[in-house]
Amino acid sequence: MHRPRITTRQLSYFVALAETGNFTRAADRMGIAQPSLSQQIRGLETVLGGALFERGGPAILTPLGRETLDRARRILLDLTDMEEVRAASADALVGTIRLGVSPTLGAYLLPSLVARLHREHPTLRVHIREGLPTALTNGLATGEHDLILLQLPVAGRTFHTERLFREALYLAMAADHPLAARSVIETTDLRGQSLLTLVPEYRMAQQVAAIADEVGGVMLNDYEGTSLDAIRQMAGMGMGLALLPELYVRQEVRDGDDVVVRPIRGGRYYREIGLLWRTGAGRAPAYRLIADLLRAVGP
Repeated sequence: MHRPRITTRQLSYFVALAETGNFTRAADRMGIAQPSLSQQIRGLETVLGGALFERGGPAILTPLGRETLDRARRILLDLTDMEEVRAASADALVGTIRLGVSPTLGAYLLPSLVARLHREHPTLRVHIREGLPTALTNGLATGEHDLILLQLPVAGRTFHTERLFREALYLAMAADHPLAARSVIETTDLRGQSLLTLVPEYRMAQQVAAIADEVGGVMLNDYEGTSLDAIRQMAGMGMGLALLPELYVRQEVRDGDDVVVRPIRGGRYYREIGLLWRTGAGRAPAYRLIADLLRAVGP
């Protein structure tokens, strides 16, 4: 007896309905009539042996529907990646690439990258969206992003990670802070000092906490900045010391500013930057070219 099989059309219609929550909107998104969409959903439910949506109201997922949605998205994403193997040339940067980036990196690294891409690969379009690390990794997993640029390591994910470069961390402080008289900061100078940090969602916040623990510093959890500018301004007001990455220091800190920055002896403190994409992505050769360009414009 012939057993029905799941089709990619059924999965596509199912995901559209789950994301829109409405049969009419899902049908419009897929460019079909609503009865055709309903028929495909019923066919998928027949194969799976249960209802995917609650009946008699909005398209609300059942427990089976919620479990199926994650799998359907992964299957469709894998198929897209496989198709790109055929469609994309090994070395051409063409079409559109969706790049997610951490706010602590984008403004200080991407202008040079985008200018070079525009000059050398004019047929390529790069759509850039900033986001917190967790949102970026989730967006990469679901296909919202093709690539993400952020601080390493990224825990609990199986993405391909292309390590790009390390950038040193500098100590920033108010111009009248006693340590401002030093040309180089020793790690022993940080003992008992108050260290400012970003909100916990950033990898750098975890890093600063580890450094504070190592040197005997004090984390100022009452003052968590949402950006590098925020903790720099707090340092300039004498609220504490801030660790700022090299790219930011190069572009945003000048002589005579409200803060001064000093290197920390030994080069022990730095952050590592990486470019991530889904393992098996069809455009991996092109992504590696972008990684090489990022290395060229990095510190």
